[in-house]
Amino acid sequence: MSTLLVIAKAPVAGRVKTRLTPQFTPQQAADLALASLQDTLATVLATPAERRVLVLDGQPGPWVPEGIEVVPQCTGGLDVRLAAAFALAEGPALLIGMDTPQITPGLLTLGLDFTEAGAWFGPADDGGFWALGLADPDPALLLGVPMSVTHTGEVQRRRLTDAGLCVRDLPELCDVYTPADAERVAAAAPRTRFAALHHGLCAVTR
Repeated sequence: MSTLLVIAKAPVAGRVKTRLTPQFTPQQAADLALASLQDTLATVLATPAERRVLVLDGQPGPWVPEGIEVVPQCTGGLDVRLAAAFALAEGPALLIGMDTPQITPGLLTLGLDFTEAGAWFGPADDGGFWALGLADPDPALLLGVPMSVTHTGEVQRRRLTDAGLCVRDLPELCDVYTPADAERVAAAAPRTRFAALHHGLCAVTR
């Protein structure tokens, strides 16, 4: 059973996208987070998968569409929470976050094709990763990997190869963390909710 996992925070002002301030207010930053999450979940729904799970820190709202199962995140560091998310899968799984609204069903479909791969790795341009796919999910592959540092992706990918997995790479993408990131992603994916909201907010704040 193939599983698409999305790990995310509920879009609550002051708790998400805090690095987008002071260009945007905390509420505007949360609204951008919501738009990014909605774009992500819409893409997940458009991708062939047998199970689609939102692993959520916080409370779900009416923004969760039908067809998405919601499971609360466990406590602990990000490596622990990612490992626990993979433990939910009952077969091949691809895990993504909520910071890449520019993703497409084609990219996610590729990351779920384990015909010639034991793992898929989607590098982020900040040194992390935006996607991780495992043909045979093993939470131990993530535990202990240092998260949110410039060499996170390097360490995680090496963990996969050291385990003897055939790793294939997805395209490098930009995660939305800073105002500059938001501008780049909005320009790269102009038809998204995220881009439309970003354009509207910038028209007001500039």
